Amino acid sequence: MERLVTTSEAAQLLGLSLQGVHYRIKSGQLKSLKQGGKTFVYVTEFFQQDAKEASKNESNDIRDNQINERIETIVKSKDEQISLLKQSMGFIKEQYQNEIRRLEKNQKRIIKVFNSEIKLLQSAFNEMRSIYKPQIESNLKNKNEEKKADFITVKDFFVLMKRYNKTEQEIKLIIFSRIKNGDRRFVYNKVEKKLLILNNDFLDLI
Repeated sequence: MERLVTTSEAAQLLGLSLQGVHYRIKSGQLKSLKQGGKTFVYVTEFFQQDAKEASKNESNDIRDNQINERIETIVKSKDEQISLLKQSMGFIKEQYQNEIRRLEKNQKRIIKVFNSEIKLLQSAFNEMRSIYKPQIESNLKNKNEEKKADFITVKDFFVLMKRYNKTEQEIKLIIFSRIKNGDRRFVYNKVEKKLLILNNDFLDLI
């Protein structure tokens, strides 16, 4: 069943815009009638349902297109972020590799300097040892001689005591008694069985 309505009513009934109604009139999709300077449109219930369905589909298509556009925008944004991250990672990797090369170069230079300093120290040590070694050996020799001079032989002790009119028997008794009493001037080495007598005037034994 057809109804004659105005273009505005047709737009509402068909779920179209006013421009959409005029476009369909011009393209022959809608029958129209002009009366009194106004344009009227024939609308059938079947066409109204088709138009509503088409409008609904069109709305769905628009919504789907909007969703797809959003998805494409998001994907494009993510791709740009991934690209930036890759560039940043490449830059960081290059900096890291440059830093490693710099540290390795510095390490080699430091090792070279250390080796050079070690050689210089060794050379200086050898030179000082060659200069001071004779002096050190001489000092050690003098100390050993002085140490030896701190003690006298048993024979020298006998000679000294005889000067004080002591007999050999008396001298032997003096030595034994001094060792027994722990006189530090008389040191007897039991292992080597040697007697060391400290150089002294021994006036207390006269």
